[in-house]
Order: sequence, then structure tokens, then C-alpha cells
Amino acid sequence: MKRRNILLSSLAAAWAGSTFAQIGNAPVRILVGAPAGGSTDTLARSLAVSMGPALGRTVIVENRPGAGGNIAADAVAKATPDGNTLLMSFTSHAINATLYPTLPFDPVKDFTALTCVATSPSVLVAHPSLPAKDVRELIALAKAKPGQLNFAIGAVGSSLHMAGEAFKMQSGVDIVNIPYKGTAPAVQDVLGGQVQLMFAAVGNVKAHIQAGKLKALGVTTAKRLPAFPNVPAIAEALPGYESSAWFGLFGPARMPATRVTQISDAARHALQQVDMRQRLDTEGAIPVGNSSEQFSAFVQSEITRWAKVVKFSGAKPE
Repeated sequence: MKRRNILLSSLAAAWAGSTFAQIGNAPVRILVGAPAGGSTDTLARSLAVSMGPALGRTVIVENRPGAGGNIAADAVAKATPDGNTLLMSFTSHAINATLYPTLPFDPVKDFTALTCVATSPSVLVAHPSLPAKDVRELIALAKAKPGQLNFAIGAVGSSLHMAGEAFKMQSGVDIVNIPYKGTAPAVQDVLGGQVQLMFAAVGNVKAHIQAGKLKALGVTTAKRLPAFPNVPAIAEALPGYESSAWFGLFGPARMPATRVTQISDAARHALQQVDMRQRLDTEGAIPVGNSSEQFSAFVQSEITRWAKVVKFSGAKPE
């Protein structure tokens, strides 16, 4: 009987070792809750290329768009916590906690926050015909003409939509939202003068600003951006205002500590590579690469922060 138990224990150990070996050799998948070609997808693919050598593994990206990123997030929340299924998410991960009345997962408890990959500052732009040259003049104009100015928004519930809502909440102005199905058509209508204002990612409007087709009223970062040294931070006119989008890497909850360390270290190592930083710069993004603990605390603070703005906006998921 004793020999039989020893044999069974040996077989179990061998099976477990084989299983772990298979897990260790399997490709790592990064799920993206957005279509191919967008900022989240581009950053995920850049990160996958740079993380592969550090992990000694193939890292692939799978797009599962829909429901503001919730489809991909739900798949990762329910995945085996072996570190082979990851999520590249974005600010909406925190916004959705309030925007959606119910979610099939808990945005904090069902995930392991691995690292914040990057932040993406945005800029408040206007058609050149708008008679306001900065944020102070815009606020004065909006208060003089309540409900007569408008914001183009690329997607309801997005970080850029909420940037505008936070602006309205803090400044006390009434500016009407004009929703679009995507950033590109929203930018085009601001360029054409059909809509007056828009919060946009720097990478999407930088060339238009430089060409004089749009004017930049303020950047959403706490301080001025090197890319636009002459454009004030909105916080200079509206103290405390800040709204940068972020992109972060998550895994399922209950990942082994060794896997958390291995993957987060690989991601941070990737963010130090020159080619990765060049790709981020092309997207107008700023690398972060913080620790798992720091990112986890940040996500929880973002959920609290955006809950107030979402409730103020009255926005409902599309």
C-alpha cells in the first residue's frame, strides 16, 4: 500500500510537471477589447513584440471588441490564472465600473493588475472660427451662451467623452455633446466646422494643429506638454483638472506571484527598449511601467474618480 501511494504520488508529480511545462511553452495571448488599428491595439502589438524575447515565449494579440472593452475583459476574468491569457485594457475599464449598471465581472477583484503601460494625454481643440483663444475665454463664452456650443465625442463613455464631462462639471458650463461612431468622423466634422470643439488624443490632431486647421485651447495633463510648449494646461485656468487616458496590462485574479513578477518585469523591460519608446511616441503616448501594487491602487482610485463624472454626465452604455 505504501509503495502504491508512493507510485501514485510520483505519477501525480510527473503529470503536474508535464502540465506546467505545457503552460510554460504555450503562447501568451493578450486580448484587446477594441478593433484592430486603434491605439489600444497598436500598443498591445508593440508590447507583444517587445515582451516575447524577455519571456522566451510567443506573445500574440487577439481583438475582441465590443461593449466598451467588456467582452475581452470578461474572457480574461474567467481565464485560467496561469499568465497565458492577459488583457490590454484602457481607461474605460475604470469608467465602465459605473457606466454599466451590471457587469459579469468585478473590475478589481477579478483581475491581477500587472502594470500601467502608458498614458495618452489629450488636447482640447476648436475650429479656428471659434471666438476663444484659450480655456478662460472658452469658459466665458460658454457661460454667455449656455447650450449653444458643442463637443464632438467619438464614443459615449470613452475617456475623451468623460474628459469633456469633467471639464463641464468643474467649470459649470453647458456645452452640448454631439456623439459619433468613432474618432475619425468626429475629427473630420470639427475640421469642417460642423462641430466647434473636441477633446482628442494628441496623436489624432497634432498634424492638424501644426497645420493651423485646428487650434489647441489646452492640454489635459497637469502641466504643459513638450510637444505643445505654448499651449497651456487646462489646469492653469481650471485648477485640479487632469484627464489623461491610460493603457494597462491585466491578468486574471489569483495568478501565482512568480508569474505576476515574470510578466510585469517583462512588460517593464519592454517599455525601456528604444524601439518600443519610439512606437509609443508615434502614438503620442508616454511610457509608465509601474509595479503591480502601484497599478492596482491606481485602478481603484480611477474607479472612484470617474464614478463622480459618469454620474454627473448621465451617460448610458450604447
